[in-house]
This record gives sequence, C-alpha cells and structure tokens, in this order.
Amino acid sequence: MSENSNKKFLTRRYLLFLVSVFINAYGISFITKALLGTSPITSVNYVLSMFTPLTMGQWTIIVNLSFLVFEFFLMSRAQLRADLRMYLLQIPISLCFGTFIDISMSSLEWLAPAGFPAKTASVLAGCVILGLGIALEVKADVAMVAGEFFVRVIARRIHGDFGYVKLGFDIANVLIACGLSLAFLSAVRGVGLGTVAAAVLVGPVVHVLTPWCRVLDPLLGYGRERRAGAAAAPAGHAVCTIAREFGSGGRMLGEMLAAKLGVKVYDREFIKLAAKNSGMDEEYIMKNEQTIPSFWLKCILSQGYGTQAGRGLSADDVLFVAESKTVKEIADREPCVIVGRCADFVLKDSPNVIRVFCNTDMQSALQRCVNEYGLGRDKALQEIRRINRARANHYEYYTGQRWGDPHNYDITINTSHVSLDTACGMIMKMMKR
Repeated sequence: MSENSNKKFLTRRYLLFLVSVFINAYGISFITKALLGTSPITSVNYVLSMFTPLTMGQWTIIVNLSFLVFEFFLMSRAQLRADLRMYLLQIPISLCFGTFIDISMSSLEWLAPAGFPAKTASVLAGCVILGLGIALEVKADVAMVAGEFFVRVIARRIHGDFGYVKLGFDIANVLIACGLSLAFLSAVRGVGLGTVAAAVLVGPVVHVLTPWCRVLDPLLGYGRERRAGAAAAPAGHAVCTIAREFGSGGRMLGEMLAAKLGVKVYDREFIKLAAKNSGMDEEYIMKNEQTIPSFWLKCILSQGYGTQAGRGLSADDVLFVAESKTVKEIADREPCVIVGRCADFVLKDSPNVIRVFCNTDMQSALQRCVNEYGLGRDKALQEIRRINRARANHYEYYTGQRWGDPHNYDITINTSHVSLDTACGMIMKMMKR
C-alpha cells in the first residue's frame, strides 16, 4: 500500500473517531434526558452541573483534562514515550467530547419524556446510540477518550484486567456522584435506573453492532494487505479445520482424516503450543480454552473495546490470541488437520483451507457419549448442553459470527446421518481438488 493511501485511510479513521465521539455524546444525552440517571462515566459531571454554573459538557472537559495530570504521575517514562501521541490526543478529544455533549443536550431540549414507559424508551435509545458510537470508535482504532485511557493507565500500573478495572472505575464514579448529590443537593440525583441500564446494556449492544461495522473495512483500508497477500499466495499445502458439536465425532473424524492423508492432527497438542506462545500454565489452558466465564459479563466488562488501540487484554483474550497465532503458524508450516480453536475464522482469508462443521442430533450425541466416551446418560446430557453452549459463546464473542452458521464453512456434516468414513472420503476429495 502506498504512503498516500496510508495517509488517506488514516485520515478517514480519525474522521470516523470524531464522528463516534459525537454519537457517544448524543447517546449520553438521550440517557440523561430521561431523568433516570446518566451513564456511569458522566455521572459525576452531571451531578456537578446541577449545583454549579458550569454545564455537564464543561465539567466533562475539566474532569477529563484532570485525568491527564494523574496519568502523568502513574505512567513510567517508557510508557509515556510509547503512548505520547495517544496521551496528547486526549486534550483535543476532551475538548470535542465536552462540546459535543453540550451541543447534543441543547439540541434535545424538546426531549422531555413524561411517564416511566417514555423515560425507559429514552434510556434504551440512548444505550443503543452510545453502543453504536463505541463500536465505531473501536473500528476507527486510532485513539481513546480520556476516561478509557485513564482506566488503561491504572490497569497497567496495578497489573489488572482492563475490564475489571473499568468496572471498578465506573462504580467509583457512581459512588462519588451519590456522595456529591447527597452533600450539595440533599438527595441522590443523577444516578438511577438509567445508570444501571447503561452499565448493563451498552456492552452487549456494542457486541451486537460490531460485526455490522465491517462494512466500513474497505473505506478504512482494513484487510487490503491481507487480501493482496492471499491473492498472490501460491497453491501450497491443504489444511482442514474441523469445528464440532460435542458428541458429533468431530475429533475422531479429524484423527481419521489425518491418518488417511498422512498428516498431523492438532487438537490436544494445542495446549502445549499455546502455553509456549502465551506463557500460561497448561492446566489453566486445559480448563479455560474455548470458554468464557460468562458471555453477558464478558460483554459488559469489555464493552466491545477488546484489544483495540492498545486496550488491556484479559487472560481469556491472551489465550485466544496465543492460540490464533499458533493456528496461523501451523497452517503456514505444513499440511494438517486442526480441530476447534476457531481455526475456520482465524484462517478465513488463507488459501487452500477446507472448513468443516460437524453436527448431530441429540440422540446420536448421547449414544456416542455413553458408548465411546464412557459417560452416564444424565451426565452426558449435561455435558452436551454445557460444552456446546460454551463453544458457541466463545466463538460468537471472539469472531462476531454465529457458531455453526453454514455460511462460515465449506461443508457441514450431520454425523447422525453420514458415517465418519463417508464424511472422511468427502473431505479428502475436496482437499485433493
């Protein structure tokens, strides 16, 4: 990609970030106008505006700029040098964000919902708008608003998880807002149902909207180098990825296919390889890979921020990145069969990859679990539901796509109707072609 093209796409990303900040301001204003409490990050600014001559936007500027002062003392010299651009960008971003909040609040003077249903609708609309703004902010991936950057600085300082530090930061904001309102307004103001709704709903909204933001990839220049590399790639060795429901026999199919092709199958071997790439303990990986502790909680904690713009990585994120790196290294190195690990998504832009999904009906899954895995019928039923739910949540969270969606695979095989031998033959023909 030429230098002019890089500048053009970078300019577009900065413009998108500016638009996202403007949308965020409107989302916050919709929530605030409902008079059920504002979002946690702006609760202190809103309460301060109630008993001082300054507006919520002006307090937003003051508070956000004060974060820069604290960050200066919390960051090491090396961190400050490395993040100097993002650190200094907080100044114009804070000025814009505060100004946009005042503009949006003024333009929404007509919005005065009466009655709980109308107020609830305003809060929900605000959560969706705020979620859209955050999704676009993450898509731009060029900067962070002051509150997020401050959280990242704290997380690095205490070596904590970004999501949990963000949660603690939001709770602290709400408590300070309550304290200020009790002290100066003699009642709790600016905090309420809207605050809770924003804290709980915005993250999942971001997660739902993020995949739709991929339509902006060509406009922002994402994937150009990857597509060019894929188009120029030689016709090399073939790789087969197998995603599978528990009890479908997908792992056995992978072993059978690898044996007939004379290649390696990677499944349990990933634990050692991922441990090497991530520095994590093998026992932790064995217990936690391809699962997330709570899909809803993960969405709330991350709010869609993920690893964009240098945000913090949770242990689950580190593991996913390490396994994805391992998948790419293996696929580049040799012909093989890879079972699980979201390999179909990780290698979606790679040539010569056959993506397989194995599913089965409940009765066949139960029979295989009892006869071949040695599980009792009741235990097998619990494991099928638990593991399939965990795999689906993990896949959807990290890829933004639905697990088992036939559009994500080259072939889906129902092993309750197709034998593993027949399925193996079908895949081999596809790989030879």
